[in-house]
Amino acid sequence: MTIQRLSEITDNFGRARVLVLGDIMLDEYMYGSVERISPEAPVPVVDVSSSKILLGGAANVAANICSLGGEALLIGVVGEDEAAVKISQLLKSKNISDELLVTDLSRRSSIKTRIIAHSQQIVRADREDRHEVNPEVEKQILKKFLSVADEIQAVIISDYGKGVITLSLLEKLMTICLDRDIYVAVDPKETHFNNYKRVSIITPNHHEAGFAYGRRIQNEEDLLEVGNGLLNRLQAKSILITRGPDGMSLFTADSAPRHIPTFAKKVYDVTGAGDTVIAAFVVATCAGADPTEAAVISNTGAGITVGEIGTATVTVEQLRTELERNIKNGNVVAVAARASR
Repeated sequence: MTIQRLSEITDNFGRARVLVLGDIMLDEYMYGSVERISPEAPVPVVDVSSSKILLGGAANVAANICSLGGEALLIGVVGEDEAAVKISQLLKSKNISDELLVTDLSRRSSIKTRIIAHSQQIVRADREDRHEVNPEVEKQILKKFLSVADEIQAVIISDYGKGVITLSLLEKLMTICLDRDIYVAVDPKETHFNNYKRVSIITPNHHEAGFAYGRRIQNEEDLLEVGNGLLNRLQAKSILITRGPDGMSLFTADSAPRHIPTFAKKVYDVTGAGDTVIAAFVVATCAGADPTEAAVISNTGAGITVGEIGTATVTVEQLRTELERNIKNGNVVAVAARASR
């Protein structure tokens, strides 16, 4: 990728109009320090000095799209509670409408509370319900989707396994998207993996991909078998397997696999990195990038995100600056994988 090509793609990020559908969460962070062990139990006592709340899950994907200059629509389910009010307020602060949210009186809004001391996460406490949405709620989700289906370029399914993405809903969504030629990207939950048939791109990490295929990824041979095997099994156009410090590997139906090395300089927190990956990949694709270019761009975005504590978004300016630096240093490469047997 050249700097000129980078500019051509990022200048068109504003063209992206993407619908995110999935599990919405509220991420709460409490920061402090540890100076003693509790006399009540052998656990650290955290003196909390500050806290903040951020959008999580599908809402963080939407926030990343907006941060990159695209337009995000968000469909998800919340309870009738204080957390839902906070989620709506945070969405509005990001210029994301809450009009497509569905309220389910049978469940709580998902809240994940992380306590962090000295840049390390001490514990996470989850308050949520994980049962599948009932047919009436599913019907409301589908109705909201149909109300905007003609206005979008792409759909991101952000599946955290909290009950919003049911097999019934997924089948109906895929039928609509295939009929209308809507680009479909999936951030998967491994237990639902085989349900994501004929999608445009799916972005599992190497643990999820190995679990779904039934082979642990320990070397390049394993990686190639899993990536190519899942590509064929799902009849997908492409699969992007994220591999932590080893970067990413892109498998597509019409070209050889490509490995993209990581651009991360420091890793403080991987929370939300997958949200950045899929958001940046889809925005870049909507802006005219080919799959390899989109993978390089999303890999760079993830490298920026993991350098911050907590769920984070990446701006187009940060992305451009980091990519330009890597291009000048000759670090932007996509290495062809060896042929698999």
